[in-house]
Amino acid sequence: MTQPGAKAYDRRYFDRWYRNPRSRVRAQGELERTAALVVAAAEQVLGRRVASVLDIGCGEGRWQPALRKLRPRVKYIGIDPSEYAVGRFGPRRNIRLGGIEDLPSLGLPGPYDVIVCADVLHYLPDAQLAAGLAEIADRLGGMAYLEAYTSSDRLTGDLNGLRRRSPVRYRRAFRAAGLVPCGLHCYVTSEIAESLGALEFCAG
Repeated sequence: MTQPGAKAYDRRYFDRWYRNPRSRVRAQGELERTAALVVAAAEQVLGRRVASVLDIGCGEGRWQPALRKLRPRVKYIGIDPSEYAVGRFGPRRNIRLGGIEDLPSLGLPGPYDVIVCADVLHYLPDAQLAAGLAEIADRLGGMAYLEAYTSSDRLTGDLNGLRRRSPVRYRRAFRAAGLVPCGLHCYVTSEIAESLGALEFCAG
């Protein structure tokens, strides 16, 4: 049940921020370029084609068709707390109801070649951020795309509930979870980083 004052992730929300050309937060073609980047980076790390993707906070599952264009046989699973998104796109795009805090109970152990968590982390309370990153690291077998924006970034779009953490705080949270940055919001586990060259990831 939606709590009083909570944001409603209904059709109007997705129409406003993802479809209306005057207010949408993504430019035409941006998602497709990002998906291509993440798939290529993951395959470089894995040494093979991406076969499985977990998309946390997937909304309407817009990554699913973008990924399927690149890798038609990829197994995609999305999770999102929006009853509207799951009701409308769930069967077609394999989206399950839940949020990042529900990962321990959803029966999605992984490992996954790619984990996507885009436009989610900067809305989470500190404890939920730390727990969510740890759950992601436990399930990651390749590359994670963890889009998070900081107090140093100029932001537009849905600022309701946004938590303006500094870059240093995010780096500490990722490091505590055992996630190593590779640039452009891409991360690998510390175990995978050990197999990479010294300049293939962002140390420090």
